[in-house]
Amino acid sequence: MNNIMTTLVVFFMTVSVLIPQMVNAQSPEKMSYQAVIRDGSDDLVTSTVVGMQISILQGSPNGTAVYEETQTPTTNTNGLVSLEIGTGTVVSGDFSTIDWANGPFFIKTETDPNGGTNYSITGTSQLLSVPYALHSTTADSLTGAVTYSEADPVFDTSLASSITGADTANWNSPHIDSTDISQMGYVAGLKTYEVGDFAQGGIVFWVDETGQHGLVCTIEDVTSSTIRWYAGSYGITRAVGDGVYGGEDNTNLIINAQMVLGDDGNDYAASVCSDLVVTHGGVDYGDWYLPTVEELLMIGQNRVIVNDSSIANGGTALVTSPYWSSNEVNANDAKYVLITPGGTSTSNTNKTAPFNVRAVREF
Repeated sequence: MNNIMTTLVVFFMTVSVLIPQMVNAQSPEKMSYQAVIRDGSDDLVTSTVVGMQISILQGSPNGTAVYEETQTPTTNTNGLVSLEIGTGTVVSGDFSTIDWANGPFFIKTETDPNGGTNYSITGTSQLLSVPYALHSTTADSLTGAVTYSEADPVFDTSLASSITGADTANWNSPHIDSTDISQMGYVAGLKTYEVGDFAQGGIVFWVDETGQHGLVCTIEDVTSSTIRWYAGSYGITRAVGDGVYGGEDNTNLIINAQMVLGDDGNDYAASVCSDLVVTHGGVDYGDWYLPTVEELLMIGQNRVIVNDSSIANGGTALVTSPYWSSNEVNANDAKYVLITPGGTSTSNTNKTAPFNVRAVREF
């Protein structure tokens, strides 16, 4: 029987460490290793299962085997096998306890090209550099002794100073504390609003059923004098949306349409609302708009509350003169609302009329 001589050629080797997937469970370490398998005729042994025993030797090429394992990888079409040393069937030793700082180390490979354990190929190569990712899990050296006893949760030598056992009693469990919240005057949960509140940049004049969302108007008229509805050119703007929140879309439609129809550069009702920025509680509110007829009617229904809250917070009361709405009637006319102590009313007039403006925003 002819003996077939087979040679093992080390291709390259890299080192890697798995990233731990759990805090309290370290994933096993491993080292990637690749080799090209050739037979006695220097032909590649391709697409074949081969049996291999890998040993980590310490001290010399004939040193003590601190770890041994077996694997049965399959060569690819180029005769290359790829291994992860540390994940095979352990013969002896523990890969995770190898003291990589105490080298040198050598890798010995024994191969059976027929996939069994009749290893006819032997090769040994030195690890010329210690696998850093594995060595970095330990300290290379330490000068002096470290003696520190810490048996309680108060560790006053770090930023975690004065943490008590009570502070960590609910580390892994839910805890509801309504007593301290009550003592501090805080309210747990989402904030709700009422008509007349000074909030969100203005005076609340309408809230939805949740009490968390609604509308506010400015604490005073946007301009100190009356102002026209249009930008100097007549035309259809399609600002016909009504109801709650409708004024925002109307305002955008008016401004965009006036840019096309013609804007003489002077202020008009929709533009002064859109350009307005109110700072309240350190927050800048810049999303104001010209209200719809319905939104103005709601302000009128709460006239007394809105007036009192406006004055109390440095503003002015509503005047008994017409207020422009954002609702267009036709190319020449738009709607306005008259708010008086006796009630509210609405009508139409030419867009050139000088009326008052009070801006609105939603929250």
